[in-house]
Amino acid sequence: MENDTRTQADSLGNRKWWRRDEGDVPGWVLITVMTAGLVVALWSIADGQLKSILTNALHSVGKP
Repeated sequence: MENDTRTQADSLGNRKWWRRDEGDVPGWVLITVMTAGLVVALWSIADGQLKSILTNALHSVGKP
């Protein structure tokens, strides 16, 4: 009987943890959207420089 009670208490504790974790979804969505916004902003500012760096790096690989 004691073991059954402990198992039920453990499962209830796990459910509470899961419910608490589900509430953080908007936080992850906000982080993802903000990260995408930063990438787009930096890419639009440094587009020419990034292309130049990549082109120079690719050309230097083939040279002895």
